[in-house]
Amino acid sequence: MKKIGAFLKKEPMLVVAVLAAIASLFITPPKKELLTSIDWHTLGTLFMMLTVLEGFKQENLFRPLIKLSVNFKTMATLSLFLIFGVFFTSMFVTNDVSLIIFVPLTILLFRGAGREECILPVISMENIAAIRGSLLMPFGSPQNLFLYEQSGTKALHFMLHMAPLCVVSGILLIIFVLIMYRKELRKKISINASAVTSEWTKEGRVKRITYLVLFLMILFTIVSRTAYWPIAVGVVIVAVLVVNRRLFLAVDYVLLVTFFCFFVFSSSITANPAISNFLKNAVAGSEYWWTIGLSQIISNVPASIVLYPFAENFAGLIYGADTAGLVSLIGSLASVINYRIYVREYPKNGKKFILTFTLISWAFFAIVVIPGYLLSKYWAW
Repeated sequence: MKKIGAFLKKEPMLVVAVLAAIASLFITPPKKELLTSIDWHTLGTLFMMLTVLEGFKQENLFRPLIKLSVNFKTMATLSLFLIFGVFFTSMFVTNDVSLIIFVPLTILLFRGAGREECILPVISMENIAAIRGSLLMPFGSPQNLFLYEQSGTKALHFMLHMAPLCVVSGILLIIFVLIMYRKELRKKISINASAVTSEWTKEGRVKRITYLVLFLMILFTIVSRTAYWPIAVGVVIVAVLVVNRRLFLAVDYVLLVTFFCFFVFSSSITANPAISNFLKNAVAGSEYWWTIGLSQIISNVPASIVLYPFAENFAGLIYGADTAGLVSLIGSLASVINYRIYVREYPKNGKKFILTFTLISWAFFAIVVIPGYLLSKYWAW
């Protein structure tokens, strides 16, 4: 019982997700349609990324990026490099994937620099960078992809409307970093590359090539929106079984179960006639606030799916979904990923993460929430 209690205390997001899923099944008794309404595509893509990027970590495939990072001589410039690495890559490989790539790298580099106290504020800003950078592109986040496909709008039109939020967010992130390091902007740091990464071995060459090829295949699967993504999942499974089957033991299955439970909750709630009728009358005209609010219960991806059929103002819906992740950890599933990566390295610091994340995100949210609302009202799509 002590072990179970310790596990549940360590995994608060999993507990919330499981309880929400169970409660939703009492609200709407499960039917066969529940399984088909779950977003298996997102779950499959996440499984592939978690598996392959665990291989990246084990085989030191981040080594070139680490060698580039050690050239930055101050904490401010290193932090800006990492934060904007997330900001720009999230536009093309989705916000959750960019965090999976850069958050472990940030932890590794800051340990090497002897500045672990900076990890939490910087990965909190990386979280903001992932949420606000990814909003520019139709495929930058799962909710963007879903709403873009449903809206029928052109990609250039989509990007034009999202650009103001993206540009302002980038400027604010620079200001946040400069404020954080205001007392040591020119203070030099030194990172020993050999201390944070090891040399590549000849024995690991096949694994490294395999993981790189699989990673490129996953990116193509995401960007192309191919309907053949189950084949990509199968390829990843077979390839890893061949080159390193023990890699499956290191995959973060807790995160996959958390996502699954949130999708069960979303699907069950949407299938309830009483709740659907209520949303039909309440959402129209208040899409922005409804999306932000509902996302704090079920996160922004399920909230977008639930609210889209009842929305009249598309801009309010998508601006709200891309702002919701700044309010709480549950607001965006990308934030849950960030939390999971951190607590795997620092199991006792879960509460500290939530506190730091909330303070920094709320400071950002307070600045952008009203301009986002006004933009959704006066620049409707």
